[in-house]
Amino acid sequence: MNTYHINKGIGRTVEFKGLKAQYLFIFAGGLLGILVFVMIMYMAGVHTYLCLFLGGSSAGLLIWLTFSLNRKYGEHGLMKLGAKKKHPQYIISRKSIFRFITINSKKTAA
Repeated sequence: MNTYHINKGIGRTVEFKGLKAQYLFIFAGGLLGILVFVMIMYMAGVHTYLCLFLGGSSAGLLIWLTFSLNRKYGEHGLMKLGAKKKHPQYIISRKSIFRFITINSKKTAA
């Protein structure tokens, strides 16, 4: 029987089979959501093989996307990407240029 070391020490991030930090929670939450979705489809009367196919293919897609995000962005990459999206690209000042000139000239005159 295999044993997996999940947490390697105090202050280190949680890691399981290469998935680190928030990717592990995305992975677990996604698989749980897919399981609930397949169970609801099965109880609604959808054909069994269709349920299995949709559940297996969506779980495979989730696994592939999670590992690719982990590889692409790293441990803190998704948080940095979210912060970058909230950061403005340009700082727009809608004040007239003459206002800046008059303020600067008043300061130098005083």
